[in-house]
Amino acid sequence: MTPTTAATQALDQMNIPYQVFVHDGPVRSIEQAAAERNQDVSQVVRSILFRLNEGEYAMALVAGKEQISWKALRQHFGMHRLTMASPDEVYEVTGYKVGTVSPFGLKMKVPMLADKNVFAPVAVSLGSGISGTAIMMLTKDLKKALGEIETGRFT
Repeated sequence: MTPTTAATQALDQMNIPYQVFVHDGPVRSIEQAAAERNQDVSQVVRSILFRLNEGEYAMALVAGKEQISWKALRQHFGMHRLTMASPDEVYEVTGYKVGTVSPFGLKMKVPMLADKNVFAPVAVSLGSGISGTAIMMLTKDLKKALGEIETGRFT
């Protein structure tokens, strides 16, 4: 039986095609996740929540092992300081635990941006809301599901 999460429900409501991939055991690295999904590491999309101000958050989508450029994020948001959200904040804002975060089905609406490398491959995988489980989809469907999202070079 395919697991259902807020993310899969949101995609179903938008009529966006996807597949759910369930790993056989614990996932200990992005390399392992990609290999088991028959993907390159650059196809694994991470959804990272940042705290801009008290009670104000934004999510960045990043491909593979790419690292966020703090300078680029600060410039983008016109801020001198921002931080990664704490695990408690991640759960409060998204409804997901760190390591399972999806950009879909969030508890709170937050601004989203994506590094342009997220859209380079034909297909990607991303968090589903459940540990050891991923949503796999074509990049064109990811774009459609995200709608108007700011893209740029954030790594």
